[in-house]
This record gives sequence, structure tokens and C-alpha cells, in this order.
Amino acid sequence: MKVGLYFGSFNPIHIGHLIIANHIINVTDYKKIWFVVSPQNPLKESKNLLNEYNRLHLVRLATEDNPDFKVSDIEFKLPKPSYTIETLTYLKNDFPTHEFAIIMGSDSLQNFQKWKNYQQLIKENKIIIYKRPGFELIQPFENQIVLEDAPLLEISATGIRKLIKKRKSIRYLVPDKVFEEIEKGRYYKNLS
Repeated sequence: MKVGLYFGSFNPIHIGHLIIANHIINVTDYKKIWFVVSPQNPLKESKNLLNEYNRLHLVRLATEDNPDFKVSDIEFKLPKPSYTIETLTYLKNDFPTHEFAIIMGSDSLQNFQKWKNYQQLIKENKIIIYKRPGFELIQPFENQIVLEDAPLLEISATGIRKLIKKRKSIRYLVPDKVFEEIEKGRYYKNLS
């Protein structure tokens, strides 16, 4: 089975993530997308992160109605911070018949050379890249699948957190169930 691995903090998950995942299923031969929730990304500050179990719960709420989406907590069982190369080693061991591809936005591609063993990632894995507004595709490499026609959405988790902090509505930026859970749990209201 061909599986796209959508790594992220998902802080919080929003409709942009879901639209891109669905688009990948529509235009590639990767028909399953696994959302790999990262408890701690080594390239991001953790002070703005909602508790990882709350983020995992929000991703599950956002994806539960789509049988082509799966949520993975594999990185919760691995040492922190989470490194994609190590996660892939575990996944390939646990699912030897699967063919995995890494999904990333062109914004993440800007930092790709900072990733642990990034050259090995490029050599051993397909990488599906979707364009993010304001981030051109740079330094194309072998094994990359560029989604030229991916929907460009100016939605970001950072922007959503800022709206919450200002007590503004995030309705329609996140799935309804996620919106309700964020409201109920008062998530992000006190994060810096």
C-alpha cells in the first residue's frame, strides 16, 4: 500500500491540512494519508505548543470521518525531539509492505537541509511537495513529486493561534468538531 506521511505539530490541525491531504489522494497514487503528530519538532519552539495529547485528539476529531485518513502517534513512543528519519525507520520495520512518501509544504522545504540525515531521506523516500503561499520551490531533487496544482490557502496554525489569543473567531478555519473542542477546552487562550 502507498501511504503519504503528513508529519506535523498540527498546532492546531486546520482545513488547509485536510484539503492538501485530500488533494494528494485525488492526484497521486498515494491513496492513504497518515497524519503523524509530532510531540516536539526539533526546529520549532515548544512554548507555543498545546499539549501533544490534546493535539492528537484534535487531529483524530478532524479525520475520523474519512476512511482514507489515519492518525499515527508513533512519535509519542520515540525519543523527543522527533526526527523524521527515525520515525520512518520504525514505520518501515512495522509495515514492510507499505511504500511511504513524506508530505511537506514548500515552506518546510526551505529548512530541509537542517533535518537530521536529510540526504538519506531524499535518497530513500519519495517526497510529495505542495506549494505554500510566499515560499517558492527551491533546489528540486530526485524522488520529489511536486503538486503544481495544489490549492493555495493562506491558512496557518500560527494565524489561528493569534486569532484565538485576540478572542476572534476561528470558525471555518478548522473543522467544526475541532472548533467545538478548542472552545470547550479553552485551548490556546493562555499560550504565549
